[in-house]
Amino acid sequence: MRKADISRTTGETDINVSLDLDGIGKSEIATGVGFLNHMLDSLARHGRFDLTVKAVGDIDVDDHHTTEDVGIVLGEAFLQALADKRGIRRFGSAIIPMDEALSLVALDFSGREYTVFDASFNSEKVGTFDTELVEEFFRGFARGSKCNLHIRLLDGKNSHHCIESIFKAFAKAAQMAVALEDHDDIPSTKGVL
Repeated sequence: MRKADISRTTGETDINVSLDLDGIGKSEIATGVGFLNHMLDSLARHGRFDLTVKAVGDIDVDDHHTTEDVGIVLGEAFLQALADKRGIRRFGSAIIPMDEALSLVALDFSGREYTVFDASFNSEKVGTFDTELVEEFFRGFARGSKCNLHIRLLDGKNSHHCIESIFKAFAKAAQMAVALEDHDDIPSTKGVL
């Protein structure tokens, strides 16, 4: 049962996430941030995770707190669902195109948080969503899940395509990393992750 239910309430956001790592890709997303909803739906679908995200945030200020905190809570859900990480592949990577955009994501559920985000976008917004918040989301995820996360936008012009290729590459890399292999070991020379 690789599932998690995580709630987090601050003065800025109230977030509830339910995650099933062994799902079929169904999602129910309501963050109040339309583009983030679209990206989380894509993440669930392409990672084959069942994901429910309910978030209420101070979007009258901007989308920053909601986006970052959803990343943190989603990361915490992965951490809880993975438990001691026994039997997982641990590492995952993907290079995913979307039209002219091409993104590389590599991650390691190592128990150590580190993020490299090498992407810049040609527009400051996609709809009403600030493109700089993509990095905040993934930094939050790495913090919550205690993973090593490397993201590189290799090519692209259209900011929507670029961001969506990043989320899809992340979904496939995460799917690979959480996959169960035919052993019951903790994949570390230390014996703990």
